Amino acid sequence: MPLSEHEQRLLEQMERALSADDPKFANAMRGSRHGRAARRRLVIGVAAVVAGLVLLVAGVSTSQIWLGAGGFIVMLAGAIWAFSPARGTGGPVDGQPGAAPPRPARPGRARRSGSFMNRMEQRWDRRRGQW
Repeated sequence: MPLSEHEQRLLEQMERALSADDPKFANAMRGSRHGRAARRRLVIGVAAVVAGLVLLVAGVSTSQIWLGAGGFIVMLAGAIWAFSPARGTGGPVDGQPGAAPPRPARPGRARRSGSFMNRMEQRWDRRRGQW
């Protein structure tokens, strides 16, 4: 049964409030379609690893080096495919309905000025002054 217009508006308001209150949780809930794509990549990668293993064993048993090497390459490609993130699935684009709100700065943590080495020297001086 479809939602009425009033119920849809209420649901959208609740989604916006959730995104404002807890953006990490909202992003995790939004990412469910990416989970299916990752699972599909994993299944394809595992199938390629198994096929490569079969080719590798067949190449070793028949003393055909090219077949074993090809099987190893297929196994390696399958493992890389399975565990690497898909390109172009970074999430919704700004301006679209599912776009995440801008992330607020952390309270209490101001941006420090100076280079990394200057900050390390200041920390070292403070430590030496405490002893």
